[in-house]
Amino acid sequence: MSIAENTPGHRYTAQTAGDIESRWQEYWTTNQTFAAPNPVGPLAGDFSAFSGSGPQAPDKLFVQDMFPYPSGAGLHVGHPLGFIASDVYARYQRMAGYNVLHTMGFDSFGLPAEQYAVQTGTHPRTTTEANIERYLQQIRRLGLGHDERRRVATTDVDFYRWTQWIFLQIYNAWFDDDRQQARHISELIADFDSGARTPDDGRVWAELDEAGRREVLDSYRLVYLSDSLVNWCPGLGTVLANEEVTAEGRSERGNFPVFRKNLRQWMMRITAYSDRLLDDLDLLDWPEKVKTMQRNWIGRSLGARVQFPVPGVSGEVAPIEVFTTRPDTLFGASYMVLAPEHELVDQIVAEAWPEGTDERWTGVAGSEAAGTGGYRAADPRTAVVAYRALIAAKSDLERQENKDKTGVFTGAYATNPVNGEQLPVFIADYVLIGYGTGAIMAVPGHDERDFEFASAFGLPIREVIGSEQGIAEGAYTGDGPLINSGFLDGLAVDEAKAAIIERLEADGTGVGTTAFKLRDWLFARQRYWGEPFPIVYGPDGAPVALPETMLPVELPEVADYAPVAFDPEDADSRPSPPLAKATEWVAVDLDLGDGLRRYTRDTNVMPQWAGSSWYQLRYIDPTNEQTLCAKENEAYWMGPRPQLHGSDDPGGLDLYIGGVEHAVLHLLYSRFWHKVLYDLGYVTSSEPYRKLFNQGMIQAYAYTDSRGVYVPAEDVVERDGTFFYQDQEVTQEYGKMGKSLKNSVTPDDICAEYGADTLRVYEMAMGPLDQSRPWATKDVVGAQRFLQRVWRLVVDEETGGLRVTDAPASEETRRAVHKTIAGVREDFAGLRMNTAGAKLIELVNHLTKTYRDGAPREAVEALVLMLAPLAPHLSEELWNRLGHNASLARGPFPEVDESYLVEDTVEVPVQVKGKVRSRIQVAADADEATVVAAALADEKIAPLLDGEPRKVIYVPGRMVNVVP
Repeated sequence: MSIAENTPGHRYTAQTAGDIESRWQEYWTTNQTFAAPNPVGPLAGDFSAFSGSGPQAPDKLFVQDMFPYPSGAGLHVGHPLGFIASDVYARYQRMAGYNVLHTMGFDSFGLPAEQYAVQTGTHPRTTTEANIERYLQQIRRLGLGHDERRRVATTDVDFYRWTQWIFLQIYNAWFDDDRQQARHISELIADFDSGARTPDDGRVWAELDEAGRREVLDSYRLVYLSDSLVNWCPGLGTVLANEEVTAEGRSERGNFPVFRKNLRQWMMRITAYSDRLLDDLDLLDWPEKVKTMQRNWIGRSLGARVQFPVPGVSGEVAPIEVFTTRPDTLFGASYMVLAPEHELVDQIVAEAWPEGTDERWTGVAGSEAAGTGGYRAADPRTAVVAYRALIAAKSDLERQENKDKTGVFTGAYATNPVNGEQLPVFIADYVLIGYGTGAIMAVPGHDERDFEFASAFGLPIREVIGSEQGIAEGAYTGDGPLINSGFLDGLAVDEAKAAIIERLEADGTGVGTTAFKLRDWLFARQRYWGEPFPIVYGPDGAPVALPETMLPVELPEVADYAPVAFDPEDADSRPSPPLAKATEWVAVDLDLGDGLRRYTRDTNVMPQWAGSSWYQLRYIDPTNEQTLCAKENEAYWMGPRPQLHGSDDPGGLDLYIGGVEHAVLHLLYSRFWHKVLYDLGYVTSSEPYRKLFNQGMIQAYAYTDSRGVYVPAEDVVERDGTFFYQDQEVTQEYGKMGKSLKNSVTPDDICAEYGADTLRVYEMAMGPLDQSRPWATKDVVGAQRFLQRVWRLVVDEETGGLRVTDAPASEETRRAVHKTIAGVREDFAGLRMNTAGAKLIELVNHLTKTYRDGAPREAVEALVLMLAPLAPHLSEELWNRLGHNASLARGPFPEVDESYLVEDTVEVPVQVKGKVRSRIQVAADADEATVVAAALADEKIAPLLDGEPRKVIYVPGRMVNVVP
């Protein structure tokens, strides 16, 4: 007889699960079960069903997953981990009486779809929409309780219209340093007109013509054009963000060389918000490691800006300006370094080597260069050109992390303002143009990188911070008294900093200041598949913002999607974006208030970060055609709730779940955009994400053959601890699940074989949500068997009838039920899905063992309700079979009867000679004498004693330790 023939007709099988799941998913869709009402607008609704009642009640919850990109590969079982967790949390809170906003959209602009379009000629929209539909099929199969009315994609024209609108608001704003907030550019014009403010560059506003005034205003805008040093990749025909460049200085996609190049690009002045982005981290309920990563990325440093004159050219060029966090070590400076791209390099480099120049300095020098054909140069100019060529393809990361210090002497010297010493000026790749001023005073005695450089070039290394270890073996970076530092000698570091800054300011050679590691945001890509800029250029080449009535600016059709092809090694090439091919779109006649004129559109597009920087606001009001989000709706879902979160609550959505890989860039960009919108009065919350949770990853074993090529993990067999693929031995490794490693498992396969609820329960039971965990398909059956035991508590597998009884539960069962309710409530609220599941398993085991002929309805119904967030389809089905016509999606979630949590007796372990020999039950309020007497009289303990014990130690409620 086959297994199928031997299976009872009403068992919970994969087929049964599939039927139940499709039926309830259809019910939820038809009845808009997860629709969350707004206070105003098209999605306004009735709030009376929620426990707080009224649109201003605190009983709302906004739960959001990080925007997924709809990849053509679809989902593997690792992707839904966070999605399922957020759904469990949202379902629990909805059952507990909250109005829960939970939906999902797609971050659908991006390079992969464009690259596919280049290869196949398929429009990126065609590919993207097909991928979205594939994703939707997969996530809907999981039974995620999303409000489908609110779903968006960044590629929807109705969505990116508002992305363009936000760009215009930022473009037409400036940052008032006095108020520490953004203001509309019209207010700056009014200040200039009235004389309340004068331009920072010293020009007289009243004397400027239209072009001059435009230049002044453009220098203040939060969006501006700049000749910026960018990562230019000829092989891809586009500029790349830093995160798209490998440590080897090549493109992450395609592995093409990347060159540092000055190009005119759109920038966003995120640096204006450095202090607020840093300080407001203290207001957020985020993992501390993420806050630390953002703090380090912003990199606020207190120190001084110091000027070092360059003799012989100081009358023609500015002195070398250095920002240092350690002005106390100025007496220890023995040389200076400029970034190779620094604007002063060409102006100060000497025509010939100064007399007495060390031979080690006269060329591309240093340990790395020496090992790769370093050579001597006839003069500094030749050396500088050669060195720049050598490091042109290096990424910032590679330059910072490279331990082999290289560089060349410019032939120039700078004067140390504290002692008049002449310091040789080098260029070296370990100094970056984007950090500080792009120039450093090198103090090798107390900086590791300077020490390595000085050692390679034979430069002086001086000790100016006293220490026991000295500096013979390496730089000393700790504190200590100042030595060899003139008037600073004997002072502590902080005292010396204050004293030297006071002297520099008095001499006019420096000033105390604050600097940031954060750089302005490069906000342009030479691609097709992105948001067009709502900017045109007039005949004079000046940018002009389009009026809001002309939005959206839609992407035009182009003949092909590839940028102009370049030789990947051609560092001198310049980008020509795909949009430049749409000549009829690029050249446009517009009336912008001064008659019909010919303008040229910007042919760059926004980076993929744009849409994901504000999408939570569109979730709130996805069909609003008048504004990106009605302020009343934003205030309800995201506004500050001081009564719940304290007087300094910045607002923001209530829970944001996503991977730690987005800890810096996406979150930083989103916070910046949101703060600008807050300053301009469009939102009431000053932060977008009040609480953040980073889920771990699901990992899996992968296998490589003798060539190092990955083989399908599902076809690998194990024999006596050795792994084989098609009878060839392969090597096992453990790591990320993915298509390239051929170890992916799709949720579709697991749902087909076990059911979606089983997949949900298994993924939540694998371990703490914030930790990575190994996937093992063979273990999924354990989750299925648990759900089958739940099914059998309600349904007779032979007849399909109910097995519950109306008899009252025993005192023991009620205690078990209410103990579980209390624990599961705390676990769901704390995102501890694995321990919530463990408590439910324990309750199921109790009911199964205690009631052979049917468990009490009161216990079973509580169990079904508690299980609903984890296994919603099965729970809905059982709730319905138990006689409830309405969906349980809105509860009620069981309430705790505290009286059942008070224990009448407690179990106390009894140790003899340090080992537990027995356990006794005593009254919860028993005194020490009673407990000790019971322990000594216990039938397992008494035979181990020879008369009265020497000592008895009692730890109240926890342990009795007997020493014979």
